Amino acid sequence: MGVCNEDQQGYDALLFLSFGGPEKPADVRPFLENVTRGRNVPPERLDDVAEHYMHFGGVSPINALNRDIINRVAEELSGRGIRLPIYFGNRNWHPMVEDTVAEMSRDGVKRALVFPTSAWGGYSGCRQYHEDIARARESVDDAPDLRKLRHYYDHPLMVEMFADAIRAAQAQLSPSGREGARLVFTAHSVPESADAHGGLPDDGGYLYSRQVNEAAALCASKAGFAEFDVVWQSRSGPPQIPWLEPDICDHIEYVAAQGHRSVIVCPVGFVSDHLEVVWDLDTEAQEAAAEHNVELVRAATPGTDSRFATMIVDLIDEELSGAQAVRLGAQPSRGATLNGEPCGEGCCQIPRRRPASAQA
Repeated sequence: MGVCNEDQQGYDALLFLSFGGPEKPADVRPFLENVTRGRNVPPERLDDVAEHYMHFGGVSPINALNRDIINRVAEELSGRGIRLPIYFGNRNWHPMVEDTVAEMSRDGVKRALVFPTSAWGGYSGCRQYHEDIARARESVDDAPDLRKLRHYYDHPLMVEMFADAIRAAQAQLSPSGREGARLVFTAHSVPESADAHGGLPDDGGYLYSRQVNEAAALCASKAGFAEFDVVWQSRSGPPQIPWLEPDICDHIEYVAAQGHRSVIVCPVGFVSDHLEVVWDLDTEAQEAAAEHNVELVRAATPGTDSRFATMIVDLIDEELSGAQAVRLGAQPSRGATLNGEPCGEGCCQIPRRRPASAQA
């Protein structure tokens, strides 16, 4: 996607690493089989999720959204005089990260930064991206060195974008709904055992849920809300395995019972409006709200905001200059390691049963 050069602290490319998603109906089932391979997800669960994709024409928005972000990052890099060609790779669907790293090797890339579309720590949020990097490098002769960028859940621009989105959502409520609207943050649920193993052992575990709660508090404060709830969505594991709760739809029933007639839902755990947002929130949660006579407005995700590309390039600048990380939170922020190495011994150690998400 560009001519490599080595004038930025030895880095000569950027790898934009994401989850992937189907781009036509024929892709749906093979994609879901990639996502759940080796995780004992029953076929009927795949059938259910496939129907969610078919509701939107068999296409996930995620690849198109990511390409749009990549274009804006390229413009931001150019505007700052940073010459890094950008490569795009996915974990679960084309362009597969293994193929992308092979392309980088053919193009002569020797050392690249990696931006993941997850802002978080934990197994699914961070360590699995390290595994993607290590697996891709192992599949390619003369693979470039790949350094992943850090967690960015509490970057000032991230907080600012969500806070602005919350205020914009509040303005969309009916006049009667704006007064006393309940602010509810959502993030992707994971198995409780996976969350318990999140972070370095000395951190005390639960890194993912601690970061989500801290991000929610930062965004709520910035938006001018003194009270808020943190709930979860998109669980996909077998019912006998405990996952983080409460679920967003159950919580809507709860807040209705508490007398709230309006809800602002902020998907703080997601960077773009991919399928888990447009199905789980814009479809299922909206249906639950209508059933309980609750007015629900969903805040926008930050991926389409021009400041998101600015934030990515700020993270790149941090790495190039060696500057101290700009953050608002106090929870550990790690993730910046080389060639898929974990952040430390035992960090986000894979639980016996691995998290299985079947949507993006």
